[in-house]
Amino acid sequence: MAHHRRVSANSKVNNDTGFGTSTNNVGGRFVNRDGSFNLRKEGLPVWDRFSMFHRMLTMPLWRFIFIVVVFYFSINVLFSICYYFIGPGEFAGMIATTQWQKFKEIYFFSTETFTTVGYGRVNPVGDMANFVASIEAISGFLSLAAFTGLVYGRFSKPQSFLMFSEKALISPYQDKMALMFRFASYKDEHVLTDLEVKVTVAFQEIENDKTVFRFFNLDLERHRVDSLPMNFTVVHALDENSPLYGFGPEEMKNADLEIYVLTRGFDDVYSNIVLQRTSYTYDEVVFNAKFVPMYRESEDKNTTILQLDKLDKYVEVVKEAPQKQELERQN
Repeated sequence: MAHHRRVSANSKVNNDTGFGTSTNNVGGRFVNRDGSFNLRKEGLPVWDRFSMFHRMLTMPLWRFIFIVVVFYFSINVLFSICYYFIGPGEFAGMIATTQWQKFKEIYFFSTETFTTVGYGRVNPVGDMANFVASIEAISGFLSLAAFTGLVYGRFSKPQSFLMFSEKALISPYQDKMALMFRFASYKDEHVLTDLEVKVTVAFQEIENDKTVFRFFNLDLERHRVDSLPMNFTVVHALDENSPLYGFGPEEMKNADLEIYVLTRGFDDVYSNIVLQRTSYTYDEVVFNAKFVPMYRESEDKNTTILQLDKLDKYVEVVKEAPQKQELERQN
């Protein structure tokens, strides 16, 4: 169900989000928690849409290592099968007697050829074996060059190294309520400078008897910090000028609300700008709660300790007349 309400004239409408306004053709959230866009493209062949280099640079490290290992063993098995069908008789220096032992010797010869190690005991003497070995040698050179570039690209790629709280909170703020979430840099000795935060909210509205998505830029208490050695709590006051003014849990759910976050900062190690995105949907917003402090003083009182394991921790604020009771809750 779309949300039908009047938005303050002071609210900043964002018409350039890249998501469009139609609700009929949009499925799920716009942005995943890891910052990737929740989007799949169709209409062109896979080979036109797929970029192997980009995919290998951006995939998780465990998957990258898995693909490299599987590729290495698979291509050597493939060449070993070719050598085996050509015949072990086209190789000199083999000492194996059983068929399985011969295949193993051919396989290890393949790995030595592919990696250009070339120990030398087993070597091809027949024309077909030499021809296949020459193809394998150039394949090894090209594969080594490609994977070297990928490893260097992944190792040298600038990253923001930011982690965001799992939930966004509706918390007491001065004499009103405010939308809050927080993030921190989780790498030791990694500090971003000139960090900017931009927050956009999207929800459905009825406009001219048609359901559309509306996007609004949210005014923040602070949208920029000179450096980020600790955590940063982003605060948007829910006053009369806020497009979220008057929203409760049901209103957020009916409006299919999503909060889109974009951070941009300068990494002085790589001398480059780094970006990171994330989002919060209506079911990831907790009402009447506040974050617990996530830093403390060291025992010798000389150092501030940032407790990254408390990034997601908050306490519920339950109003009980005539006093408030706070109940601790952890994600």
